Amino acid sequence: MSYLTKRLSDKRQWNKLFKQRLSEPLHLNLIALFVFLFGSFRKKVAYDLVIRPQYAYGILEAAISAKKLGFTTISVIEFGVANGGGLMNMIEIAKKVTKSTGINVDIYGFDTGTGMPDPIDFRDHPEYYNTGDFPMNKAALEEKITGKAKLIYGPIKDTLETFKKSLSEDCPIGFISVDVDYYSSTKEVLELFTAEAHSFLPLTHVYFDDIFMPHHNDKCGELLAIKEFNDNNPYRNISYHRFFENQRLFKNANWVKQMYYFHVLDHDYRSNLKRNRKAYVLDNPYLKFEGNKKQFD
Repeated sequence: MSYLTKRLSDKRQWNKLFKQRLSEPLHLNLIALFVFLFGSFRKKVAYDLVIRPQYAYGILEAAISAKKLGFTTISVIEFGVANGGGLMNMIEIAKKVTKSTGINVDIYGFDTGTGMPDPIDFRDHPEYYNTGDFPMNKAALEEKITGKAKLIYGPIKDTLETFKKSLSEDCPIGFISVDVDYYSSTKEVLELFTAEAHSFLPLTHVYFDDIFMPHHNDKCGELLAIKEFNDNNPYRNISYHRFFENQRLFKNANWVKQMYYFHVLDHDYRSNLKRNRKAYVLDNPYLKFEGNKKQFD
């Protein structure tokens, strides 16, 4: 049974389909059917026709931005690999992104390899997540991803510092998925965001998985970790793009509200006050009618 078939046999996927997809305008869904059959990879991303559209959008946009800035390779990271479905999906998306843009994609996954650690207190949402949740079949997953992605095992606080030192300005981070559930784990993940500015694209796409359920709030979980990070880092900011939803054809999917931008305010790109380009000039159609007052009577 294919991965797609397995997903479609899951009642939760059908519930999501009815609530998020079929509630969209009929004409868009009809066009999407045509795009599904005949469209390019970029078109399929635009119409949310790729499994894990948040990964497809984030990686593709990062590659497009990197190409404009003169890079040939980007890094993408998944924090919270669990049994590897997301990481393997990321590998498949990266292949298509490289084919579409010419940008190579280095893929990293972080996980304990043994399931979730103990929650620290209410901030970790123990009503949703707890010790040992989401274990990994290491042997089976390693066999599938060898040579395609690198898995980094262990507590994030023990592995992240070495990873930060290995980052290269020639292969900036362009997309990050944060799916570690806990506040405490997310706080550790966000230490990555304090790495040298050149380790990232100046605008990096970040997907936060665990912010959409009723008990999630900005005094617990990932939302609290984001707030604390922003408060403590004046030159780095993780923010929700308020107009992103308006830019998407399909607006009802949860992931659209879970995409954030990481602004690297101390990046050289943002400090270049004199750019080598022509000045912007705005048109004024009214000037064309100067002296012909009848046009305004």
